[in-house]
Amino acid sequence: MHKPLALLIALQILIIESALAQTPVTVEEDVIFSRVAGSAVLADIAYPVAGEELPVIMYVHGGRWRAGARKDYRTPLDIAQWAGMGYFAMTIDYRLVGATPAPAPYQDVQTAIRWVHAHADEYGIDRERIYLIGDSSGGHLVSLVATLGEGPYERVGGWEDERSDVAAVISSAGPYDLNTLDWGNLWTPLEGDVEEARRLASPIHHIGPSTKPMLILHSDDDRSVPVQQAIDMVAALQDAGVRHRFAHFTDTGHMDITEDVIRETLAFIAELEGR
Repeated sequence: MHKPLALLIALQILIIESALAQTPVTVEEDVIFSRVAGSAVLADIAYPVAGEELPVIMYVHGGRWRAGARKDYRTPLDIAQWAGMGYFAMTIDYRLVGATPAPAPYQDVQTAIRWVHAHADEYGIDRERIYLIGDSSGGHLVSLVATLGEGPYERVGGWEDERSDVAAVISSAGPYDLNTLDWGNLWTPLEGDVEEARRLASPIHHIGPSTKPMLILHSDDDRSVPVQQAIDMVAALQDAGVRHRFAHFTDTGHMDITEDVIRETLAFIAELEGR
């Protein structure tokens, strides 16, 4: 991004944040968005009081699909902060692979998206402005939404007749090719060829005309997900002509939802929406 444009967007974001900082919000915890195999899967949500046509920001946590939770994974999304900026904000749990093997985490993300569509009228949500953000394995999951979509995975957990589309996704420190990732072996379904299953679950292999806009954030010194994963993903998006932006850092490590990530995300959404 050119420096004058970046400064203009940053100024616009500061004005928006200042104007909405005192917006009264409602926070609801432990909302059940999915019931599957006898288990309830939970989310926390926040939204402006009496909001209308709200954009959505949904956060998917990391933890290599086997650990973490919506409340306590490193630096999760602050839903009250985003609600104060005029968003319907949601942060979700998903079934972890130690108890329910892949693709359970991805199926739960898909269920959460359908839940949002199903409750759009209730909460004043704009169905055309649903944005997903995730870090680490959460970045992988939201990137798969942008590229594969539902794919061949069964709909589970409820809301089976609802839409499952989103406007764009933001991936911080996400992996994009599970077969070349040193912890990609954690994605192991109970049946079938595991290498093929990991290829199916790799966003880089599903980029095409229907791929949603993507913001990729990654740092050179990431010791969990090599930066080459991001570089290869960005090159593939470029080759396919998919709208994207790459926020390339040098010394921020394995990034979660930092101030840099928030700033880049707001700028990316502003660009997409022509603001």
